[in-house]
Parts: sequence; structure tokens; C-alpha cells
Amino acid sequence: MNNSMEHTNGYYTPKEIVAELDKYIIGQKEAKRNVAIALRNRWRRMNASAEMQKEIVPNNILMIGATGVGKTEIARRLAKLADAPFTKVEASKFTEVGYVGRDVESMVRDLVEQSVNLVKSRKKEEVKEKAAQMVEEVILDILIPPMKVGKPSVNPMVVGEEVTPQTDQELNEKTRERFREKIRNGELDERKIEIQIKQSGNAGVGMIGGGMIDEQSMMNLQDMIGNMMPKKTKKRKVTVAEAKRLLLEEEAAKLIDMDEVKEEALFKAENSGIIFIDEIDKIAGNKKGGGGGPDVSREGVQRDLLPIVEGSSVNTKYGIINTDHILFIAAGAFHVAKPSDLIPELQGRFPIRVELQDLTKDDFYRILKEPKNALTKQYIALLSAEEVELSFMDEALEELAEIAFRVNAEVENIGARRLHTVMSQLLNEFLFEVPDTIGANAKISVTREMVQEKLSAMVKNKDLSQYIL
Repeated sequence: MNNSMEHTNGYYTPKEIVAELDKYIIGQKEAKRNVAIALRNRWRRMNASAEMQKEIVPNNILMIGATGVGKTEIARRLAKLADAPFTKVEASKFTEVGYVGRDVESMVRDLVEQSVNLVKSRKKEEVKEKAAQMVEEVILDILIPPMKVGKPSVNPMVVGEEVTPQTDQELNEKTRERFREKIRNGELDERKIEIQIKQSGNAGVGMIGGGMIDEQSMMNLQDMIGNMMPKKTKKRKVTVAEAKRLLLEEEAAKLIDMDEVKEEALFKAENSGIIFIDEIDKIAGNKKGGGGGPDVSREGVQRDLLPIVEGSSVNTKYGIINTDHILFIAAGAFHVAKPSDLIPELQGRFPIRVELQDLTKDDFYRILKEPKNALTKQYIALLSAEEVELSFMDEALEELAEIAFRVNAEVENIGARRLHTVMSQLLNEFLFEVPDTIGANAKISVTREMVQEKLSAMVKNKDLSQYIL
């Protein structure tokens, strides 16, 4: 099999997707395999015939597993790999249509917003060089205003033995060129200049309506009023370095065709967008109960969610988007409710079910040591900013894993998040003492004895309420 497919089309092969996820997430092999197939199927669909593209729908995934086992992280890393618009929502935040709260369509609008930002960022990167040249001109015009008409200068320029009379305009151009070099080299970065910055004129519009207008109408109203009102400018005195940053944003925006951005963003959201619905178990009804009270509202949210997941058209401020080919990944701990407590129609829209495993002591050890973003590596980076060298002995990591696992077992299982509590408890004293008591070039080596000494209270205290996140 040819593995070079990976980057030619911007999509990885399933094995490569799993390998990339392995760099950040320990274990959960089955979940990784399923999301890898779902992601690769995006590329496969886009390379099928136009007729078949309409027929192929994504196999949405339902992840079942306790908190802190990696459900959200898998979905987030997947979106980064695919360079796809990604939004994470919590099902418990939604309310049935007609009630105060967020309606389920807002998740699709959030996705489109993410997509627009993605496309806009890429387009800005493409025009960055041209925008930087325009910024140079703006700063130059402030420092050395250009001269429109020239006349012979009283000061001729000496070239060798010849004397060449020059116009003021030519001298002005030469001065500008010298200053252009200085701007590029950063020699003038600390100099203060006054620049004009555009500011939006629709501040405070969001107060209109007093809560009686729905979310979409409010956004459209804000947009309409914002576009009608003239864009104000204000003067700001900033350094040349700051001016470069502020003006680059403005000049790049001028070079971008927003209609093109909207069109591309809608296409991207429709065909490669991923919506991660967390806490879906919180909207599952309790079939043993009487079926009244909050259960009615929960079922209402499920019924509102159904057309979005099945495929419908949603109106956004950038245009209408069809949700047929958006990939939905739902997740929940399902401690109280069961997946079968969801309404049957919604269950049918999540055909792939993946049960994530609880983390073992060995998993905790590997989480501390192996991932690119491992907690130990994060703390090493934090202290290296103070020129303090932090290191962890292997047996210290084993002890940390043991303590985190034991606390999870005895109190409440919050998965890998327990490691944040344990590491914080272990290193807070050092983080406080640096740099006042522990100075630069110091070396801190974390040993098993140090871990036992600093975390003994956590292990002994059976209540442990202060350590629950």
C-alpha cells in the first residue's frame, strides 16, 4: 500500500491517524481506530463520483466512557489532524425550542463560525507578504511623508568626483528607502508613532430585544446594524512593532474577498466539519421514572437534535448550511442512564458505538511520560522559563501513577484529570519558591521519596474532598 497518499490530499491513512493520536492519547485503541476510519472516509467520499457523494453519509460515533479517559481529546486531536472545523458542545446546555436557553441549531452556527475563522486565517497567511509591504508603506508615510512634486535641491549629491544635482523628491525617496531597511531590520521597533485604527461601530447592539428575540434573529440584527453604521477610526500612539501587528491585521483583511471566504467556509463545514456533543447521557430520559418533569424537556432536546444529526438546512449569518455530511461524535459517561435510554431515532443516528476503557496504573505512568504534551513536559517547560532545570526519576513517575490511581479508586474516578491534582500538589511549593528562594541555574530532581513525602497527606486522608476537581 502506498503511504504517500497522506499529505498529497491533506488526509492521513487510518494507520497514520492512529499513530498521530498515539502521540497525545494513551490506550483507547478501539476508539482511535473508529475515528480514524471515519476521518479517512471523508477523503474517500470526496473522491467518489458526484452522484455517490450525495448518498454517502458519515457513520456518527457514540463514545461511552468515564470522565477523563480521553473522549474529548480524541475528537479535538482528530479535528486538528484533518484541518477541519471543530466545535465542542455540551448537550446539557441546550433547551427545547420555546424555552429560554440555547437552541440546538446554535451548534451548527458555532461550527460555521469556526470554519470561517479557519479559512480566513489561511487566506491571511496567503496574503501576509503583500500585506506586510502595505504596512511598511503606511508606517513610512507616517515617518517620512512622500513628496509629490520635486525641484532641484540646493544640496547636490557627490558621486565620486562628479556632482549630481537632485530633486527633493529623489532625496525623499532615498531617505524612505533607508528607513524601509530600518523598519525591516527592527531598528525602529521602539519608536512611537500615531496610527489610525478602525473600530466596529456596533457596540451595545446586543442589548436590543430584551431576550424576546431568538439567537439567530439577534445575530442577523447585529450584523445588519453593524454594516449600516460607519466604521469609526481612532488614533492610537503605539510603537512601530505594535503598529506592524495592528496594521497587518487590517491590511490583510482588505486583501481578502469575504464572499469567497464565506463560500469556502460553508463548503468546508458541510463536508469536513466535526461536531462533538459531550454529556449526551445528561439528556437521556429515565425510563423507570414517571416520564414527567425534567425528562420531558430532555426528550424535547433529543427531538430537536434529531433533524440536525439526520440532515437538515440551518440558517446562519453566512448562509444556509446542510448538515447531511457533518460528522457527529457524541460522548457520555452513562453512569446513571444507558445509551438505550436515548430515543430510538437518535440511537439509530449513532451507529458506531465505542466503549472507552478506564485508565490503569500503567496508563497513568505512560500518560506522565510518553505524550508530546505530557504534564511532566509542561512543568519542565514552565520552570525552564525561570532557567531552573526540572527532572523526574522513573520511580517517581511510578509512584505518582500509583497515587493517582489509588485516589481515583477510593474517592471518585475522574480519570487522567487526577494527574493534574497530584502534580499540582507535588510541585506547587517549587513553583512558589522560584525565582525568589530557588534561583536561576538550580536543578530540581523529583524522586520517589519526594513524592511520598509531599503526597502522604493525600493518600492518608480518606475524605480527600479538597483534592476532588
